[in-house]
Amino acid sequence: MPARRLAARWVLPVESRPIERGAILIGTDGRLASVGPEAAVPRPPDVPCEEFREGLLLPGLVNTHTHLELDGLEYRAPAGQFAEWIWRVRQLKAGRTAEQFAGAARAGLAACYAAGVTTIADTGDTGAVVRALAEAGGSGVCYQEVFGPDPSQLTESMSGLHQRVTELASCAGGRVGLGVSPHAPYTVSGPLYAAVARWARAEGLPIAVHVAESRAESDLLLNGRGSFADAWRGRGIPLPNPLGCTPVGWLDQHGVLTDKTLCIHSIQVGPDDLARLTRAGVGIAHCPLSNLAHGHGEAPLARFIERGIPVGLGTDSVLSVGRMDLLAEARAARQSVGLDAVRALALATLDGARAIGLGEVTGSLRPGKWGDCVVIRPPPTAVTLSPEEQVLASGPRDVIATFLGGHNVYRSADL
Repeated sequence: MPARRLAARWVLPVESRPIERGAILIGTDGRLASVGPEAAVPRPPDVPCEEFREGLLLPGLVNTHTHLELDGLEYRAPAGQFAEWIWRVRQLKAGRTAEQFAGAARAGLAACYAAGVTTIADTGDTGAVVRALAEAGGSGVCYQEVFGPDPSQLTESMSGLHQRVTELASCAGGRVGLGVSPHAPYTVSGPLYAAVARWARAEGLPIAVHVAESRAESDLLLNGRGSFADAWRGRGIPLPNPLGCTPVGWLDQHGVLTDKTLCIHSIQVGPDDLARLTRAGVGIAHCPLSNLAHGHGEAPLARFIERGIPVGLGTDSVLSVGRMDLLAEARAARQSVGLDAVRALALATLDGARAIGLGEVTGSLRPGKWGDCVVIRPPPTAVTLSPEEQVLASGPRDVIATFLGGHNVYRSADL
């Protein structure tokens, strides 16, 4: 890969203050060789230089929760009908072919790049996204989903998971990681959780799990009531035993919570749950717009931050929010707890990378890290604001170019 030098009106390293009239130099290995004021960054004679005179250059965004294989599907459920929505999503997926999932994954990845996202944490059960990442030389972690709410399904579910991970192992490597995702407490039995956790620990695989998302999920585990409990009874599935656990407590009881676990949503979380999450060292994927769309309430973001829990932002699926806009998620997160612009931007970059275990290689502009960056044209109404505020006022329409390891993966047609 050829080296590349980029300069901009503002360079935002995230780990340090913005640099006016800054530049970066990306080496032939795809990693950052230099970051600083424009005059201080080397200008090798054989390296192409590009200047974005009014642009904002910042680390590529990190999306900690996607379902890219669902790209192109359309279905919106009224808030408060989550169990019915889950059932409908399953039906829509059953109507897709492998080729359609593959096309959706590629389209979803292209939408990420067009929105300035360079690294993703994706959950799905078809394998389409890890294949798309591998063929594109992308960056991220793909978590293979496994289901099985009835304890009698344990052997079948684990056998299927082993087979799927073995098949997909050839796609992992380089900047593509593979993990497992026992989907959620309303689709996975306690014994299956424990078995997946043991196997993931033995294989060194990271785990992602939807947890504490809806009140119906909490009702299922606490008292055996609600829409998910009714659905289990209707299918003859025994209720969780014993009842009386919160979703976070249930995962902790079955060994799921570790420093290699990504907890997705985490809305219905109390003081004891916070202590468990902190003690385990988990990361959190916070999806404020999806949470709002489904009427689940607000996650205790401020408490996560106070306790030092790594928190990133996720856009969830197009079926939940309809678009790929991580900066809109940052604005929503900021508004809910009164974050300043610096911290809100970190949620979409470095904090997100830390939440999925990649904080040492991406999420900020520092020599030695990958040359992942996005250049944004600030909206005209924001040019008098601080650089961070300008970024947060923007959206996918303002993305000029996206670079992954120095490779130009997106460029606006009207550049």
